[in-house]
Amino acid sequence: MAQLATAEACDANHELIKNGELRALQPVFQIYGRRQVFAGPVVTLKVFEDNVLVREFLEEKGHGRVLVVDGAGSMRCAILGGNPVQQAQNNGWAGIVVNGCIRDVDEINGCDIGVRALGSHPFKANKKGFGDKHVPVYVGGTRICDGEWLYADTDGILVSKSELTI
Repeated sequence: MAQLATAEACDANHELIKNGELRALQPVFQIYGRRQVFAGPVVTLKVFEDNVLVREFLEEKGHGRVLVVDGAGSMRCAILGGNPVQQAQNNGWAGIVVNGCIRDVDEINGCDIGVRALGSHPFKANKKGFGDKHVPVYVGGTRICDGEWLYADTDGILVSKSELTI
């Protein structure tokens, strides 16, 4: 798949921006992982300081999808660590966007996958298994739904109702 530059996508799709079909996430995410540019269909997950469902998703085949995890912006623990990210890489996920924190940053930075998160935190998450799969989430100032498309590069993160073409 050809890489789509987010700035060029914005310049070429003014109408989609105007009508809300193409949205940019607020620039609050740190860049992790070796893949700085990634894109794919979105799978959504909503959790709070619990990573059981995050791990379950990443144990599945990714098929080039992007997992968007709404961790409610919690800065009190990490909901994603090195082992699940390695699994995600091995299972063919394109990327992971976390509205919350990660840990094992050096390990994650060695993985060939794109990861965005608000920051890092050494505390681990709870393991109760609470959360909601495939629900609309509100991340980076925009609503993101299962099945939309996400495009990330060093300029930012875009979400589109449908796949964009160059």
